[in-house]
Amino acid sequence: MWHDMFHLDVSVLEKLLRPVLIYAFLAVALRLAGKRELAQLNSLDFVVLLAVANAVQNGIIGADNTVTGGVLGATALFVLNGTLAVILFRSPRLRRLTEGTPRVLISMGQVDHDALRKERLTIDQLMAAIATQGAGGLDDVEEAVLEPNGTIITRLKEMDRDAMRFMDLSRQLTELTAMVARLAAAPGGPVPSS
Repeated sequence: MWHDMFHLDVSVLEKLLRPVLIYAFLAVALRLAGKRELAQLNSLDFVVLLAVANAVQNGIIGADNTVTGGVLGATALFVLNGTLAVILFRSPRLRRLTEGTPRVLISMGQVDHDALRKERLTIDQLMAAIATQGAGGLDDVEEAVLEPNGTIITRLKEMDRDAMRFMDLSRQLTELTAMVARLAAAPGGPVPSS
């Protein structure tokens, strides 16, 4: 029993190389798939990612099902990922190459349909993303940018933000005035001072 759990039937080098090769393949594949795959998943994208995880499993572990093999494979993945994180942190140029660059999707309320097509985003997906960030529509948006991690960052127009603040303060003032009037009208309420 113990022998089956820990004895490797393949070389340690093979156990270390398999996850490194699969990691490299997945990193390149996700980079080529685009930013959308990272954050804007629909149900079909989710099915593909689950199927890919299952498909590459045997590539990582091979015919070996030992605990030792699993620990070696996981260790190789952690070390590789940590090393790449340090390298990418130190090299902005390499980071842009591996992660990509931001793409402007909306500028001054105008949608860049070519950018949407390149990122394989629909106008409905874009509208949903800007709505979650407080935009009532395209006219409210100064700029919307798809970041390399797949997040859409929306910057609202300043005058719209100021107008929203003014409307919010006006509403609060109206509510406070109504509350004071109700308190003054209530029996035993505050006596107006002269």
